[in-house]
Amino acid sequence: MFRFLMPKESLDESEVEGGLRSLVYDAMFAQAQMVLTTGAFLIGFALAMGASKSVIGILAGLGPLALVMQVPAVYLVQKVRRRKLILVLSTTVSRLMWFVIPAIPFLLAPHLRLPVFLGALFVHYSLGNVGGCAFNAWIRDLIPEHRLSGFFARRMALATATGAGLSLLAGFGVDYWKLNLSHLPGGILGGYGAVFILAACCGMLSVYYLIRTPEPVMPPGEDEGFFHAIRQPLRDRNFRKLLAFLGSWNFALNFATPFFAVYLLERLDLSMSWVIGLGVFSQLVNVAFFRFWGSMADRFNNRAVLMVTVPLFMFSFLIWPFTTMPEVYVLTIPLLVGIHVLSGIATAGVNLCAGNLALKLAPYGKGGAYLAVNALVSGLAATVSPVMAGFSADWFETKQMTLTLRLASTVSEGGAFEMPAMDIRGLDFLFLIAFALGLYCMHRLTSVREKGEVKEAEVRRALIDEMGRAVRQVSTVAGVRQIFMAPFSLFRGKAKANGVQPPAPEGSAETS
Repeated sequence: MFRFLMPKESLDESEVEGGLRSLVYDAMFAQAQMVLTTGAFLIGFALAMGASKSVIGILAGLGPLALVMQVPAVYLVQKVRRRKLILVLSTTVSRLMWFVIPAIPFLLAPHLRLPVFLGALFVHYSLGNVGGCAFNAWIRDLIPEHRLSGFFARRMALATATGAGLSLLAGFGVDYWKLNLSHLPGGILGGYGAVFILAACCGMLSVYYLIRTPEPVMPPGEDEGFFHAIRQPLRDRNFRKLLAFLGSWNFALNFATPFFAVYLLERLDLSMSWVIGLGVFSQLVNVAFFRFWGSMADRFNNRAVLMVTVPLFMFSFLIWPFTTMPEVYVLTIPLLVGIHVLSGIATAGVNLCAGNLALKLAPYGKGGAYLAVNALVSGLAATVSPVMAGFSADWFETKQMTLTLRLASTVSEGGAFEMPAMDIRGLDFLFLIAFALGLYCMHRLTSVREKGEVKEAEVRRALIDEMGRAVRQVSTVAGVRQIFMAPFSLFRGKAKANGVQPPAPEGSAETS
């Protein structure tokens, strides 16, 4: 029984290549299932069942909380030593929950719907993380180390593109259902249910491609106890530094991001189509930069890319309060587009390189334990953070800080000219706090060491050159290019001071 789920003693090159192709298809269908069951779709379904803001807050922390299930899963993987078997069984049951959830509003009394909904979600997330632990240990031994960055860049790019297209279509489908089919039993809940059933089908196709992927036999290891297995990563000094960075990063990230949709829908009063459209646009930018950051990670290392992308993402937090002055104004939409461009560029690098860095720092054959401890730390940070942010948001709801520029005559009364320069209120305070937390993330990242490190001056030179080439391809207006590249000139100056010659402008002759 389950012979097709058994590991193989050895894999030839064709089997590895076939497995990598299957993992790409798995990622595409898994991403489709994920985007159709999270974000606006999940929140909309909960609100349609009468969920309060406190329930929405619980939803934000439920997924990260379930990450702790990866810790006992380490023990399970070490005892059973059949990673593919554990992954397929747990993932199948996990994704079957999306066939159950759409039926909840139609089968249960109103007072039972939300508790059962939350329980089914927790089962889905928990079993998904058990499978995730087995998956991490499996691919660590399957994928050649020198191909990690390039393979994951392509895999994540295709998956993100698939998810972006499907979420946009599903968003229009929900709007169509609301306008034309809301007279059917269940109303808009039926529309969300159709989206969830489609997501469940995509999840099952993902499982099919996991079954087609070969598993090498786990390397021989000691029969370690559960606590010994999770203590080993904590004794690794460099990995502890990585945990400190990833924990603080997840805390800062989840202090702000769960409230982006609330800000767009309530503060800016945008429609659901706008919210989904901006999210899809950010995902498309994300896809466009996967290959770029993947090549940079292969050329230099993952830490070097994170040193650029983490502050870029944190800077996008700083822009959110300026989308109102103090209400919606002419720059609101352009700023929102800019925010989603920055976050899309940065997220591509962070998602790709943070996971790769954790994989590279995990010893061969110990990937499951190391990545499970990483998931535990990140999950606890991502669980506590939105809860604290929710209480903070309630306190800041009645607070406001305004900075106004005023021009008045010193010799005559009246005629003063006032212009609001900054208006901070409500959720704006959360975004500023998240930005400050991001500065601490950068401090923790600087202490992490990665194999194959290069001088930072060389990394800056390559990144400046690549960004300059990208801008030259987009814009032929010299003034626009110079404005964009002005901040990078500071790094050029520092590169010269460190003895690194910056690249010559395109079209200029090299001088001796």
